[in-house]
Amino acid sequence: MQPALHDRPSESATAELAAQIDALLPQTQCRKCGFQGCLPYAQAISQNLADINQCPPGGEQGIALLANLLKVNVKPLDTDYGSERPRMVAVINEADCIGCTKCIPPCPVDAIIGSSKLMHTIIANQCTGCELCVAPCPVNCITMEICELPAWNLADAEQARLRYQAKNARLLLQAQEKIARAERQKQKIAQLGKA
Repeated sequence: MQPALHDRPSESATAELAAQIDALLPQTQCRKCGFQGCLPYAQAISQNLADINQCPPGGEQGIALLANLLKVNVKPLDTDYGSERPRMVAVINEADCIGCTKCIPPCPVDAIIGSSKLMHTIIANQCTGCELCVAPCPVNCITMEICELPAWNLADAEQARLRYQAKNARLLLQAQEKIARAERQKQKIAQLGKA
């Protein structure tokens, strides 16, 4: 039996709950939870479409935080999504890097710097350990290593969220500029056709 319409949370209440859940997630944007990032996972939890134990980077501490927020029982991490491990960071073997730039686009927080045909490197204190840069590397010069930085915490997560949002805003602006340029070119071609 479905709940009565008035018993369902409003869209704004669901969005507010998703934001509260998202604030407790590690913001690695690793997709190990089965969603395209931390916010989509938080939205799924807020709509009862995902469980609180699907985030390996958040681990036991993250599950406990979510359980407390949602007033549900703590449960073990679902190992179908991975296992909890120490804070990791991507490391590029710079001698083997060919400068292909294939590792740069998947990095959700712009923690990789370098240019085409030049060596790349990882900014360790910005790397979320998501591992998304590993698979695209054609020469297997990226490895994940245990990080010497302190354990990941909510302050690190907030900084990662800000970098992720900044990257997405930059990519959106670039896409809009590309569409605008194409439209201007189309108009110029149309004007030349009329001349």
